[in-house]
Amino acid sequence: MISLIAAIGQNNELGKNGDLIWPLKKDLKFFREVTWGHEIIMGRKTFDSLPHLLENRKHIVVSRNQINVAGVITCNDINALIEEYQDRDAFVIGGASMYESFIEYAEKIYLTHIEETDPEADTFFPNFDIRKFDRLPVDEDIEDGILFRHVLYKRRK
Repeated sequence: MISLIAAIGQNNELGKNGDLIWPLKKDLKFFREVTWGHEIIMGRKTFDSLPHLLENRKHIVVSRNQINVAGVITCNDINALIEEYQDRDAFVIGGASMYESFIEYAEKIYLTHIEETDPEADTFFPNFDIRKFDRLPVDEDIEDGILFRHVLYKRRK
């Protein structure tokens, strides 16, 4: 089962200059808890932005070029990944082109809705047909004066 996980601003902002806009500690903890023990799929730029390999997660990087890092699997065929993960759990963690490629196949989308905007954002989460999903609020919190909500969108059968 393919799931997506992302933190977005009010205008679907994901990042700028290759980094997160709002690296909220409580949201990063949520990300860790949700993806812990699972396979994570990402694009090359997202992989390069990680400070290190994420503990207790299998890293799959979509890239035309082989990545020679222990513990990382490189794949250049998104369609093969989509087929392989119909019956196995994996989380797509970025970037924008990976979300765009996988969103139609996602059974679950975990979004952190951050009640902020950033006019300098250069990366955005794709629009999706929200009518195809049940919206299940998980929690909400405030950190450094920023309100955010964790929401699970579960595809309707």
